[in-house]
Amino acid sequence: MLTEINFDGVVGPSHNYAGLSPGNLAATAHAGDVSFPRAAALQGLEKMLGNRALGLAQGFFVPLPRPNALWLEQLSADAGMDPALLAGAWSASAMWTANAATVSPAPDTADGRCHLTVANLVSMPHRAHEWPDTLRQLRLAFADERHFAVHGPVPPCFGDEGAANHMRLASGHGAPGVEIFVYGRTRGRFPARQNEQASRLVARRHGLAPDRVLFLEQSAEAIAAGAFHNDVVAVANENVVLAHERTFADPARAWEAIAEAHPEVQIVAVPDNVLSLEEAVRCYLFNAQLVTLPEGGQALVIPDEAWGSLPVRRFLDALVASNGPIRRVLAANVRQSMANGGGPACLRLRVVADPVTVDPRFLLDDRKGDAIRAVVERHWPEQIDPADIGSSTLAASINAARAALLDALDLTELA
Repeated sequence: MLTEINFDGVVGPSHNYAGLSPGNLAATAHAGDVSFPRAAALQGLEKMLGNRALGLAQGFFVPLPRPNALWLEQLSADAGMDPALLAGAWSASAMWTANAATVSPAPDTADGRCHLTVANLVSMPHRAHEWPDTLRQLRLAFADERHFAVHGPVPPCFGDEGAANHMRLASGHGAPGVEIFVYGRTRGRFPARQNEQASRLVARRHGLAPDRVLFLEQSAEAIAAGAFHNDVVAVANENVVLAHERTFADPARAWEAIAEAHPEVQIVAVPDNVLSLEEAVRCYLFNAQLVTLPEGGQALVIPDEAWGSLPVRRFLDALVASNGPIRRVLAANVRQSMANGGGPACLRLRVVADPVTVDPRFLLDDRKGDAIRAVVERHWPEQIDPADIGSSTLAASINAARAALLDALDLTELA
């Protein structure tokens, strides 16, 4: 039976605050701060377990090898290299699996398989070297070619940042849907990361029907305010779109196109006078998981920072009281991720599939949850100062921590 499975990234033991992502205001604001990888990984695990307790299918991906020795070799790394390049080889940014790939479920595709295209992430050097290891993991988790087609990246001349710039509308997760690709154009001080041609290429590659696909331009205002990905200002689930009114470059046309493509849609466009774009980006209200509950209705999983915002609380109270499709709001503590610019939505990749077709080693259950917790508590560094990046002692500790996790989860072929 087709269902939505959220695959969260286990926060890696090299989690640090090097401030490598221009346009990501949280990441640059916390550059140089001491990070707490153990707390970060445990916070992420608690979010996963919380979603599983709601009755939702939950998967995970393991951290990538860090520091990336191959990347350092390609950079001809030496003691005089740019510290940002060195830090990039240590980055734990693959924890944000919304950027791992773009996913089109089987009901949308020409061949009736779920298609995944790994994101090339070329816009940021510290992420551009992720895709080979991410692709290995995707091809292991979704190895059943009767049900999945896992593609390599689009050409690097077109920046592709994955599902963070992709939404899907459908009457149910297993029903045919309308896929919405959001791209940007660089018009201000921050770069637009999703290229229009990358989105169009992915849609063609996945065999999507042209009349069931929309390509919408992201608002330059949103990018300038720190919405480096569309999922910072918009989220969709089944028939519902929750977004800031300044999400799209041409909002009137965008809302009209969405309604025409999927007439059952319920659009909740939050006005700027209710919640400013700047406050929305600061607290990450829209970087939330909008999920369908087994008992019916939808729940919005938001970060603690959003729950602590007075304008957000007022809006959400009114939203739930309106008896609309969003029936519950749940706050999650992902503060370590948030300080690097990633909320609940960044931490997960949505895959609509029958769980029995997925490699079971990537599906969370009580035993794996306990195993992840035990390894993290024993092996993850308690804290990392950015000045420690480059330490051979720390690198050995990080490698040993990852190896212990792979061993505990029977995934040593990813070593």
